[in-house]
Amino acid sequence: MVPTRIFDILDEISSKYEKPDFFAEREGDGWKTYSIKDYVNYSHIIASALLEIGLVEGDKIVTIMNNRPAWNFFDMGIMLAHMIHVPVYPTLNKLEFEYILNHCDCKCIIIGTEAIYKHVAPVFPEVAQHPLVYSVDKIEGVANMDEIIKIGEQSREKWAATIENNRKNISTDDTATIIYTSGTTGRSKGVMLTHKNICNNFYPIVRDYQLLDYHAKMLSFLPLCHVYERTVNYHYQFMGVSHYYAKSLATIGKDMHDMHADGFCAVPRVFEMMYDKLYQAGKNQTGIKKKIYYWAFDEATKYDHYNKNPFYRFKISIADKLVYSKWREALSGKDEMTVVSGGSSIPEKVIRLFTAAKVRVYEGYGLTETSPVIAVNHPRRNIIKFGCVGVILPTVQVKFAEDGEILTKGPCVMKGYYKDEALTKEVIDEDGWFHTGDIGTMVKDSQGEYLKITDRKKEIFKLSLGKYIAPQVIENKLKTSEFIDNLMVIGENEKFVSAIIVPSLKKIGDYLQSQNKQVPSTREEMTKSQDVIDVIQKEVDKVNESLADHEKIKRFRLVPDVWDISTGELSQTLKLKRKVVYQKYDSICREIYYQTKE
Repeated sequence: MVPTRIFDILDEISSKYEKPDFFAEREGDGWKTYSIKDYVNYSHIIASALLEIGLVEGDKIVTIMNNRPAWNFFDMGIMLAHMIHVPVYPTLNKLEFEYILNHCDCKCIIIGTEAIYKHVAPVFPEVAQHPLVYSVDKIEGVANMDEIIKIGEQSREKWAATIENNRKNISTDDTATIIYTSGTTGRSKGVMLTHKNICNNFYPIVRDYQLLDYHAKMLSFLPLCHVYERTVNYHYQFMGVSHYYAKSLATIGKDMHDMHADGFCAVPRVFEMMYDKLYQAGKNQTGIKKKIYYWAFDEATKYDHYNKNPFYRFKISIADKLVYSKWREALSGKDEMTVVSGGSSIPEKVIRLFTAAKVRVYEGYGLTETSPVIAVNHPRRNIIKFGCVGVILPTVQVKFAEDGEILTKGPCVMKGYYKDEALTKEVIDEDGWFHTGDIGTMVKDSQGEYLKITDRKKEIFKLSLGKYIAPQVIENKLKTSEFIDNLMVIGENEKFVSAIIVPSLKKIGDYLQSQNKQVPSTREEMTKSQDVIDVIQKEVDKVNESLADHEKIKRFRLVPDVWDISTGELSQTLKLKRKVVYQKYDSICREIYYQTKE
């Protein structure tokens, strides 16, 4: 069947599959599983309960929880009741919670854990609608999911006809969800996505890509409240794939190995960290084993999937037998894995390495406003171009503005921003083209045309000399260095380009030790150490060789801080919040350019 409303997934899977572990979550050392029958049953029970407690069509139901089967039960239950699901990140601060809960006119809040409840509860008195509050885990003084289930079971027959009527009459153009974008500047925007938007995004991938099949199990750890993980989740549901939810980010490795994952979704930062761990693992080897390990590692970073030369293929097969197969065994024990990546671009050497190791990375591109996928690679069909984000989906149209901005049109483009018609008109023009804010181009090879992202339109700046600088291009080149953890390129309206750099102090420390040099004892001392500065200078010099004169980094400053979501420098999707970084290091930026504060 071709789904037109998101809850059509329930009909598809209940008619085609029987699976005892469709969803699973950690319980002690094992997994608590839920069947497809459980999924359908809980979805209808929750829909009945929401109607029974007095909520009505169009009400906004906020969920604030980590990934777990209950998230999916509420997701489908809310939509079956013809209400609107507003999933929210549990890690937001008080002001962000207060803004979103009030802006979306929240009528009910579903909290996951006691820790999340304690984090969010201080905001409740500030919410104008005085929403009902329920929890999934048992929390003293809070109505529990058990109560919702009881209410739903007792009233299910009463509301059965209403829910069936909803299933027949809910329009594909009805708003299914409002997703608040974390944003890198300013307040979050409520993106209204319809059933048509999301179904026309995940189903073409089912039809044309079929990432995994019914027998597979995937590990989920990226937040389901983000449209990327959520849409892929729907894709896998439709295919009958099992979903195992990681206990936490700290347990991903153990969870993946214990449940023998066939795949997972990740953002580039996860791949970069895995890449670093694989590189460091070679240092534990000795003698000939160490030489073989780094020979194989080096071959992987240069892997050419188009090279069919028998000797080259034999060489890669040897590397696979001696090294790459050990990586896969450590990950999940499967002969190959399927991984979806989004959010930003992956450094080319990183994606080559995983491709060589039969970890098939479907690197894609999209935005919350496009539900989200615009383009994606297809490594199984050899449709992959390193440095690009794939071919355009068949349901999506793309063209480029005069300045190179990517414009897109199609059934995946959002309904608009909630309560912000003016902003909606700013990004969706009169002809229906959504302006992504990203700069890109099309790249051709023998297999087809691929979309390449070069920068963010709003992040491109001009030097006082009149030359334009695309900071992400330079940043991505520098982030390939194992000695650089993060950075931000600066220089708007100045004569030259500079950078604020967060060094990877552990790796630099290891390097200094190997050179028999003293390693400073604190992060602050390390960022001031001339030896550390010299290491970073060499990395900057290497990158400068590949840049035009006006793009070269003339000065940089090291900072001891670790940039993170919790400290504000990164968004929920690990993108750099440039405005925050500028404000935090204002004095350093001024010092670089010999400015005085006005």
